[in-house]
Amino acid sequence: MERKGFIGGSDCVKILAGDWQELWEVKTGRKESDDLSNNIAVQLGSYTEQFNLDWFAKQYATQIIDTQIEVQSVINGVPAKGLIDGRCGSDNKIIEAKHTNSFSTMDDVVVRYMPQVQLYCYLAGTSGCYMSVIFGNSKWESVFVSTDQTYFDTMWSEVTTFWGFVTKDVRPPNRHDIPSIPTDSIPLDNMVKRDASTDNQFMDAAVSYCQGYENNRVFESAKKQLKELVK
Repeated sequence: MERKGFIGGSDCVKILAGDWQELWEVKTGRKESDDLSNNIAVQLGSYTEQFNLDWFAKQYATQIIDTQIEVQSVINGVPAKGLIDGRCGSDNKIIEAKHTNSFSTMDDVVVRYMPQVQLYCYLAGTSGCYMSVIFGNSKWESVFVSTDQTYFDTMWSEVTTFWGFVTKDVRPPNRHDIPSIPTDSIPLDNMVKRDASTDNQFMDAAVSYCQGYENNRVFESAKKQLKELVK
């Protein structure tokens, strides 16, 4: 696949990870992009994508109105392009289908692909994206990730800096000083994470809950033993 001349979603992931030199070589034509035809994880994700979208449609009782939607724009002088997996018929929001291993969690997937999701939302002009994820071969989950302008602006600042090295044909350093962009404030299914460790009322209730749960477990275990011992 031709990877020169633009920044894509997977490129944003690499840029925020600090992997600049290898990506720069690809973008300047010094190196071919990796051949993924024998990468089983990539190919499996490709082959299960339509099933993933069909399953999403079934679980949400909706239809997929478009697939493989190409979106592109020039953002602050940087040409950007994306290939969106699908669009949800009930609310016109975009869908990104992923297939990962059974040891990952939805939080892991969201954080890893947040740069790609935020770029696609920007290019598609939508307020968010459904992430439809198959874990291994026995679990599926979906979450709606809202767009976040602060995250996008911070990410695109790094992308613009990287693109400057491409246009000037100057080899960049690999970056080890890129701070991780917080994602806790980005709504997932219209809810955000918050740190309740400084909320005394919450922590008191949490301690009571844990103690009550443990006491109840001891009680149920003792009740079971007593029933077994009574002839």
